[in-house]
Amino acid sequence: MAEGKIIGVRWHGRAGQGTVTAAKMLAEILISRNKYVQAFPEFGPERRGAPVRAFNRISDEPIYIYGPVEDPQFVVVVDPFLIQSPLVKEGCDENTVFILNTEKDVDTVRRQLGMSNNRI
Repeated sequence: MAEGKIIGVRWHGRAGQGTVTAAKMLAEILISRNKYVQAFPEFGPERRGAPVRAFNRISDEPIYIYGPVEDPQFVVVVDPFLIQSPLVKEGCDENTVFILNTEKDVDTVRRQLGMSNNRI
């Protein structure tokens, strides 16, 4: 990781799937490796099955940014039904890497996302 660079991760899932827990676990692992990390959720209606987002910021230096990750380098989609949600690709560019929980092939996922050059 380049000095001063902050890596942003955005998670998409549904309440009860462990999305927030996964973001916190990633933070714990990285803290144990002497990284500076943020992990926090963003909830809509708090009920089981409602869409939820979680975020991580990762850096070699202290992080002074607060709020949602708007331009993630990584997007993790826990619930495969959310792949088609416009929120999944919000703020993404051709360098964003998508990590998806799906049985669909890469070409199908690329069409669903409408992003042809990204790593999936």
